[in-house]
Amino acid sequence: LDTMKMLLSLIALLSAAQLARAAPPTCYSRALSLSKDITESFKELQTSKAVDSCVETLPRLYLDIHNYCVLAKLRDFVAYPRCDTVLEVNELKEKARSLYTILISYCRRDLVFLTDDCNALEIPIEPSITEN
Repeated sequence: LDTMKMLLSLIALLSAAQLARAAPPTCYSRALSLSKDITESFKELQTSKAVDSCVETLPRLYLDIHNYCVLAKLRDFVAYPRCDTVLEVNELKEKARSLYTILISYCRRDLVFLTDDCNALEIPIEPSITEN
């Protein structure tokens, strides 16, 4: 009987965990996740040896959705005229366009910009080892 109770408790716990993961993302969590994905993809693109040399000329793409200047940063990146023949850049521009749309349309009332320091988007602060 104790084994049955423990088994039922385990099933209930796993079901609750599954429901928590199945919850739809909020606008904020979607924007945060996409901005991190874009930033990581940009870093990978910059360090890749197989891409076109024009990638070196792309505007820096460190994103912080809490910084109001991120909107201008996304607009500038999407409008950048070079590297249109590089598939990875086009994919990155499409992600940036999606994030911009999410920020100005869907999340417009949900987001709170904590700063408007445009220089902070030019010199990203690397997270310390103690942060997780």
